Amino acid sequence: MSSAPKTALSRNRIREDVADVLGVPVTELDDSANLLDEGMDSVRVMALVERWRTAGASVDLVDLVGEPTLDAWFDVTAAR
Repeated sequence: MSSAPKTALSRNRIREDVADVLGVPVTELDDSANLLDEGMDSVRVMALVERWRTAGASVDLVDLVGEPTLDAWFDVTAAR
């Protein structure tokens, strides 16, 4: 098990990455909107999980799909 510290992702990073995988401008994202209704699917969520894990965040697919809003993801991706 790695002893490397986990990294919190910034809100801007999360918004930018979500906008990127959805193919929309960041300005079109509403922090409280259900991302599934905005076109998010399991493949895109998994791409985000891998991207954020590579950046050092402790994040799990189940946590993200359980409450698919940016507001919830800001909390889930915070350093634990």
